[in-house]
Amino acid sequence: MLTKYIFSGIVVAVILQRLVEVRSSDRHKAEILKRGGQEHGDNLLGAVKVLQVSWWIAMIAEVWYLDRPFMPVLAVVALTATIAGQILRYLSMQALKWRWTLPIMTVPGMPVVTSGVYRYLRHPNWLGVILEIAFLPLIHSAYLTAIAFSLANAWLMSKRIQTEERALAENSNYAAAFAGKPRFFPGISFSKLADTSQ
Repeated sequence: MLTKYIFSGIVVAVILQRLVEVRSSDRHKAEILKRGGQEHGDNLLGAVKVLQVSWWIAMIAEVWYLDRPFMPVLAVVALTATIAGQILRYLSMQALKWRWTLPIMTVPGMPVVTSGVYRYLRHPNWLGVILEIAFLPLIHSAYLTAIAFSLANAWLMSKRIQTEERALAENSNYAAAFAGKPRFFPGISFSKLADTSQ
C-alpha cells in the first residue's frame, strides 16, 4: 500500500512539472511572436494534451484498481529510465531557452540550435517523452498503460515530428545543420528513419 502512495506522489510531481512547463511555454510563445515568429498548424497539440491527462489517470487507475504489484527490480529499471527521460527533456529546454515551446513555432531566418544535447540528436526532447511514457507506469508494474500509451504516443509523435521538421526546413537552416544526425539514437541515420516514416 505504501508503494502505491509513493507512486501516486511521483505522478503528481510529474503533473505539477507539466503545469510549470505550460507556463514557460506560454512565455516563450509570446517572445517568439514578438520576434516575428509564427505558430504552425497541424501540431496535434490538443491530442497531445488529451494523451498526457489520460496517461496520468490510466496509470494511477491501473495501479490502484487492478492492484498491480510493486516489483523492486522493475521499479529500479523503470525509475532510472524515467529519470533519463527527465534529464533529456531538461537538457533540451536548457539548450533551446526561449525557443522551447509546446506548439510548433519558428522564427523565419533564424538558425536552429545546434549546441548542448542538440549536437548529438535531432529530437532529444521527444526521446525524453518516449522514455517517460513507457517507463513511468512500470515503476509500479502498470504495463497496460505503458504499452497502450507508448503506441498512441508513437503515432502522435510521428505526425508532430513531420510537421516540426517541415516547418524548420522551410524557415531555417535545419536540413543542413542536422544532416546525418539521428533523430533519437546515435548510430541510426536520419535517412533510414525518413524512409520508414513516409
